[in-house]
Amino acid sequence: MPSRIGEVPVVTASRPAPAWLQSLAEPARPVRGYGLPPAMEPSRAPQPPRKRVLLIAYSFPPVGGAGVQRPAKWVKYLDQFGWDVTVLTVENPSVPLLDESLLAEIPATTRIVKARTLEPGYRFKQAVSGNVGSGVGSSRGSLLKRGLRSITSWAKKLAKLCATTLLQPDAQRLWLPAAWKVACQTLRETPHDAILVTAPPYSSFLLGQRLKARFGLPLVLDYRDEWDLSSQYLENSATAWFARHVQERMQRGVLRSADAVITTTQSSSRAIRQRLTDLALSTRVETIYNGFDTEDFTSATNLTTSQTTPADKPAAGIFRLIYTGTLWNLTDITPVVKAIETVAADAPELAKHLEFLVVGRKTPEQRQVLDRLAALPCRVVLRDYCPHAEVLEHQSQADSLLLLLSDVPGANRVVPAKLFEYLATRKEILAVVPEGETAGIVREFHAESQFTPADYTGIACWILERLQRATGQTNAVSSMINSAFPEQRLLDFSRKSQTAQLAGLLSEVANAGQGIAALGGAR
Repeated sequence: MPSRIGEVPVVTASRPAPAWLQSLAEPARPVRGYGLPPAMEPSRAPQPPRKRVLLIAYSFPPVGGAGVQRPAKWVKYLDQFGWDVTVLTVENPSVPLLDESLLAEIPATTRIVKARTLEPGYRFKQAVSGNVGSGVGSSRGSLLKRGLRSITSWAKKLAKLCATTLLQPDAQRLWLPAAWKVACQTLRETPHDAILVTAPPYSSFLLGQRLKARFGLPLVLDYRDEWDLSSQYLENSATAWFARHVQERMQRGVLRSADAVITTTQSSSRAIRQRLTDLALSTRVETIYNGFDTEDFTSATNLTTSQTTPADKPAAGIFRLIYTGTLWNLTDITPVVKAIETVAADAPELAKHLEFLVVGRKTPEQRQVLDRLAALPCRVVLRDYCPHAEVLEHQSQADSLLLLLSDVPGANRVVPAKLFEYLATRKEILAVVPEGETAGIVREFHAESQFTPADYTGIACWILERLQRATGQTNAVSSMINSAFPEQRLLDFSRKSQTAQLAGLLSEVANAGQGIAALGGAR
C-alpha cells in the first residue's frame, strides 16, 4: 500500500514584507497568456470543477538541493489555480542532500504516495563513480596492500561500467518497478486528469510514458535540465556509444508520447522544438523558468532581522562576496580563484578586506581549487549544504552574490536556478558565465557585472573596485545595479505566476484529452 504523509504546517511570515516585496504581492499579473483567477473579491460565479494531476517527482522534499524547489513550489501553489495534486516520489532516496525543512512548503491537503527504490545508498554510488585511484601503492607498502588496492580499483571500474551500461538512462531506473505498481494503484483508486513528470532523473519519463499508454491520460514532461546536456555532465554520463544510442532512442520514445513539454529556458525550448520537428511532431513546448517565492524572502527578511548577530554581518571596510550552491564541473570556481590570486598579488593590503563565503556542496576537484586561497590574505569561509531558509539568510548578508556557469558546450542554454533568487535579493551580482541566455538575463538587471570565465583579469578588476569602495578609497564603481530596476520583469520569475502558467497548460491538455476521449468513447 502506498504510504502517505500527514498534515504538514505551512510557514507564514510574522512580519510585514519590505516595500519592494509588497510590490510583488497579490494579485499577480497574467503570465504568457494565462489569466489568473480573480482573488481580490469573492466571486459568485460558479467555479469550474477541480482537476487532479499526478506529479511524478523523484526529487521531492525531504530531498534537498536546487532541483527540488521547482516541484515543491508547484505543489504549494497549484491548489490556488483549481488543481489538486497527488505526488509520487521515492521512499528511500539515494541522494547526496536532505532538507527536512522543505516539507513545511507542502500543503497539508497534498496526497503523497511513495515507492521504494532498489538503488544502493548514495555513498556507495559515489564511491563507485568517483576517483578510483591509480592502483599503485607506496614504495614502502607491502605487496599485499598494493594488490588489494589494485583489485579494489578494478572492481570499482567494473561496477561503474556495469552500472552505466545496464542502468539506462540512470540508476534511478531501479525505482521504476515499485513506482509503476504504486502509480497504477493510485490511478485506479482516484480519478486523475493529467500526468506531470519532472526530470532528471530521466527514467521518470519512462514511467510517465508507460502510464499514459496504460491509462490514456495526457502526459506533460518537465525538463528541468536538457537530457542531452545531462548525459554529458551529470552522474549518468553517457560516454559509451551504446549508452548514447539507448538514451537517444528513449528520448525519442517519450517525446512521441508527450502531449506537452516544459523547459526552463527559451534556448532549451528551441532545442526541444527542433527535436520534435525532426520526429514530425508538433507537440506544444512551453518555457517556465525557475524562479523565486516572495514568501521565502519575507521569511528570510524576518529571520535576518530577528536572529542575525553582529558577527554575521560584514565588518566596516570589508567586502563580502558570497556563492551559494553546488560547485562542480558546470560551476567551476577556477576563474574567480585566479582573479582573487591576481588581486592578492597586485594589492595584498586591499585583499585583506575581502571576505569570500562559499555555501554548498563541493566536489573534491572544486575543493582543491578553493584550497589555493588558504595562503592568501583574504578571509575564506567554506560551509557545507544548509537548509534553504539559511541559504537565503546568507544571501541577504552579502555585498555581492557570485553566479557561476562553466564555458562548456551547451552552457549557453543553461540558466542556473539560483539566479532568480539572487535577483529577488536586489543584491549586486557578479556573473561569471559564458555568452548565452543567463548572460542576457543578468544584463537586464545588472548592466556591467557579467564576465566570461576566461576573463579573470576583468573579474579581478571588478573585485578590486569593490575593495577600494569598501575601504573608502573611491566611490566610483562601474557596474552597480541598474538605476531603473525592472520590477515588472522580475514579476515574470515569481513562483506563483509561473504556477499559474503551469495550471493553464495542464488545463488545456486535460481538456483536449477529454475531447479526444469523448470522440472515441468513455475514457
